[in-house]
Amino acid sequence: MKKDFYEILGITKSADAGEIKKAYRKKAIEFHPDKNPGNAEAEEKFKAAAEAYEVLGDPQKKAKYDQYGHQAFDGSGGFGGGHGGMNMDDIFSQFGDIFGSAFGGGGGGFSGFGGGGGGQRRVKGSNLRIKVKLTLEEIANGVDKKVKVKRKVQASGVSYKTCSTCNGQGQVMRVTNTILGRMQSATTCTTCGGSGQILDGKPANADAQGLIVEDETVSIKIPAGVAEGMQLKVANKGNEAPGSNSIPGDLIVVIEELEHETLKREGENLHLDLYISFAEAVLGVSKDINAVNGKVRIKLEEGIQSGKILRLKGKGIPSINGYGNGDLLVHVNVWTPKTLNKEQKQFFEKNLTDENFTPNPEKSDKSFFEKVKDMFS
Repeated sequence: MKKDFYEILGITKSADAGEIKKAYRKKAIEFHPDKNPGNAEAEEKFKAAAEAYEVLGDPQKKAKYDQYGHQAFDGSGGFGGGHGGMNMDDIFSQFGDIFGSAFGGGGGGFSGFGGGGGGQRRVKGSNLRIKVKLTLEEIANGVDKKVKVKRKVQASGVSYKTCSTCNGQGQVMRVTNTILGRMQSATTCTTCGGSGQILDGKPANADAQGLIVEDETVSIKIPAGVAEGMQLKVANKGNEAPGSNSIPGDLIVVIEELEHETLKREGENLHLDLYISFAEAVLGVSKDINAVNGKVRIKLEEGIQSGKILRLKGKGIPSINGYGNGDLLVHVNVWTPKTLNKEQKQFFEKNLTDENFTPNPEKSDKSFFEKVKDMFS
């Protein structure tokens, strides 16, 4: 069983955002790879602290964790669920600012992660963003998509050398005279942009940083239950950065829902307007309707009223957190014919005053507004 996130950071559930951040910084510095070279146990604790902060440091994720525990993120949240698969580069790129000046300032002066280059900063390439259009059926079942993206990558044959301005550190020290005395501060090296390396040789087709643009087909595994505007990250499939010690950016996938022909989505529930004839309403009928995973047969009882809502449990969209499926709500609408032939018109005229055709709702027959209220309660 995974250890409690609060216990990992040594705090209580009542800790505020500042206390959570302070606790994480303390743990991260204690177990940082630079302070514990070759210590596998310290590395695991470093990763565990990062996973705990990734959840507790986000108010929405913290609220889910407080309610559901680790189950809220199994297989879908955090760094892929389980710090054993966490990428050290991700930790530093996302939380590097936490460390401040403890390891070189700005989260960039780490020498120990990823086999880092002797104190050089690892520059991360820029992220790419794309939109992926999904049908309701793909959202309900999850889907593997292949997309073509244009990425900046290091050209074949490009080479880099240590920056002579910062001696490969990625930073230069500046001394300023103030009324309090001489103040020393570290700033990003403008010659190499903080990577600690500069271009040594490049092919003719590369740009000034040694990069070229290439088309690449990327596979994206989209889980069931995603929603419009949701963003998924494909690690290391963004643009590459210059330098032999750099890491690629990420590919950010924005979900776009395509409108369904008959079904309307509301969270994890689906809505369907079902139109039936007056005769079908009077006599009752069985109907095949199109649900998101195929046809479903429903039975309408005799005398069904327009506005009746039938709830089909579990026929909606799966929860992305794995808490089951929503429902399919079938809204029954009795269609009133707009034109009648002579014989049909005579039939209704004959029964115009018949008591069987006179509205006589029972107390159990709820109004439209009551049905809507029940639906959202």
